[in-house]
Amino acid sequence: MPDGENQAAPDPSPGPNPETPDPGATPDALTPERAAELRRLAYETKNERQVWIFLGYFLFVIHIIAFVMIYAVRHAK
Repeated sequence: MPDGENQAAPDPSPGPNPETPDPGATPDALTPERAAELRRLAYETKNERQVWIFLGYFLFVIHIIAFVMIYAVRHAK
């Protein structure tokens, strides 16, 4: 007899399903502290994005200025 034929089937009894919420549990309420934290995180993300954009523009302009200066020095009489 092959080994797989005598294995027991898994227990079909209903158990706690982690996907269904507990009826006695309260939903994730938005407390004032949580709302303030979410506002702070959104503001921080916006500021961080603006800093990276500013840094990108700054580096781009610095390179343009450097290329213009190199061109001016090389073509000076």
